[in-house]
Amino acid sequence: MPGADAEGGPGMQESAPGRRALETPRAAGLAGVVFALLLAAAMVLVRLGIPEGADAAGAPVTADSGRRAALRTALALVPFAGIFFLWFIGAVRAHVGAVEDKFLATVFLGSGLVFTATMFGAAAAASAVLGAHRPAALLPVPGPWDFGRHFAYTLMTEYAMRMAAVFVSSLSVIGHRLGVLPRPLTVVGFLTALTLLFVSPNVPWAELVFPAWSLLISVHILTASGRARPRPAAPG
Repeated sequence: MPGADAEGGPGMQESAPGRRALETPRAAGLAGVVFALLLAAAMVLVRLGIPEGADAAGAPVTADSGRRAALRTALALVPFAGIFFLWFIGAVRAHVGAVEDKFLATVFLGSGLVFTATMFGAAAAASAVLGAHRPAALLPVPGPWDFGRHFAYTLMTEYAMRMAAVFVSSLSVIGHRLGVLPRPLTVVGFLTALTLLFVSPNVPWAELVFPAWSLLISVHILTASGRARPRPAAPG
């Protein structure tokens, strides 16, 4: 019917994709900012709560109430960081839509899911370190402490961060091919991927480059979506 077409037909079909094109990047940017802040906070708290290196071997420090509280806070933040990371992945894929490359999209999604699962595993290993704590009257148990500490850091720095490197590089390639990421940001993405691949397992705190890159990408998405927001037409 002509009246139905005028009310709910082409005009609405044209405005709805426009709203999605604006809202999806904004959702991705907001989710990425929250994820970056939560992940960075969790990583810092884990580093403070569980020491790394030869000095920490065989010497549980979970009897320290401050470090124990920092570790518990980190473990509470990790699930929420994973939730916002999955939201970030979904919003980015929805924005790319039908023009996405199937191969790169599969690598992008798969690496993001494996990263999330590995980070959850590292958090579970850190939780096991808390379980190795015993009252002061008893002797410490260095075996479970050393195993849980080493297992948590191995999952985080060697496996999770290398999956993060694949995620960063695939998103950088997608952004470069579609022209939605500027060249400097693409270069930063590849440098971040190289750092996560080869530096993170050997250099403490190097894993923080991933939340830093995520924050940078998210701020760019928010800024670009703000510039793309249409201005209201002048009367007449």
